[in-house]
Order: sequence, then C-alpha cells, then structure tokens
Amino acid sequence: MTTAKTKSNSKKRILDADGQPATPFAYGAGHVNPNLAADPGLVYDTNVIDYLNFLCAHGYNSTFIIEFSGVPYKCPENASLAEFNYPSITVPDLNGPVTVTRRVKNVGAPGTYTVKVKAPPKVSVVVEPSSLEFKKAGEEKIFKVTFKPVVNGMPKDYTFGHLTWSDSNGHRVKSPLVVKHA
Repeated sequence: MTTAKTKSNSKKRILDADGQPATPFAYGAGHVNPNLAADPGLVYDTNVIDYLNFLCAHGYNSTFIIEFSGVPYKCPENASLAEFNYPSITVPDLNGPVTVTRRVKNVGAPGTYTVKVKAPPKVSVVVEPSSLEFKKAGEEKIFKVTFKPVVNGMPKDYTFGHLTWSDSNGHRVKSPLVVKHA
C-alpha cells in the first residue's frame, strides 16, 4: 500500500469503469510496484493488540475476543477504529480537530524521513513530528496526524489526500488520507 502508484501505466489518472477519474474508493492505494514493495523503507507493523483493539472498536465482547485470540483481553474504554495502526487514515465524521496516532518501523538502512502532506480539500492536516530519525533497522517511531476543517461548508462527501514520508535513500512511504465532514 505505501509504495503503490496512483497513476496508470500511461502516467495519467486511474479511471473508473465509467471512464471517469477514479478515487481511492475505486483503486485503493493504487497499482502495486513489486520492486518498491520489496524495499519499502518503513512499514506500519500491526500486532495482535492492534487487531484486538480493532475488534473492540467494532463492539465485539470479551467472549468473542477470547474465542478469536485464545486468551482473555480487556478492551480499552475508548477503542477507536481511527487508532488502528494501518497506513490508510480515515476520518468519517470531521466536525472539529481529530488526532490519530500511527507507528512505523524502519525495515531499511538508518536515515531520517521527512513528511510532506497533500491535504484533502478544505481540511488542515498537521503531522507531528515532521521528521523521524532512525538509527537502526527494526526501530519504531510514533507520529500523530491532526485533521481540522478549515472552512464552513466543507463538502458532505469524502475528500482525499495523502501524506508521504521520504528519506535520502529514495524511499517514499505514502499513506492515503480520507476525510468526510460530519
């Protein structure tokens, strides 16, 4: 997902079945690029706790979760789908500031990644910190992404953007952003 391309083979926008410009809802993260996927630089390394919290956010109870996990698990009080450590970030009901947290793991050489954001229309997006320094492979870093509507009258439909972490070794780690005003 983080190394996919969102242009067609002719370097133009991907089109949907009707020949209209497609959105990420039609093409997902884009076309897979196997060479880039083999050396992504950073990964969103989800773990068992991430998936158990995902089930909690969907309202599953402890009886179901123990059947799934094989061990007792107490759901956090405020389990949120927005906090699932996944490259794609969706905020389906933006009506004020919303902050989500993500964790990335370095699977490449040491280096510093800086972020660039293409915000969805009429939304402010701030990533903190704006750079991540990795001293070794396997090291993990956490960052926060804050979304705010910037004007009244934000469209009631979904809008799209992305954030991209880049280093000096040519890695580009792209995360789709999807926002809808409440």
